[in-house]
Amino acid sequence: MPILVHLDVILAKRKMKGKALAEAVGITEQNLSLLRNGKVKGVRFSTLEKICDILECQPGDIFEYVQDESVTTET
Repeated sequence: MPILVHLDVILAKRKMKGKALAEAVGITEQNLSLLRNGKVKGVRFSTLEKICDILECQPGDIFEYVQDESVTTET
């Protein structure tokens, strides 16, 4: 998958449990788990804003784009 989610790393650095983040953001633990595992198709900006505010980070700290090696570009 070309988008990597580093939410677990940030939570560990902040010494925060996923349950506490889910409660603070106002989402279910199950939805947070799906996000942490990269199994969601999208994230609302309002949810992302709350996560970044609580964890004091930037969206780029949570998500990383890695180019798929199997995709070739023609120049």
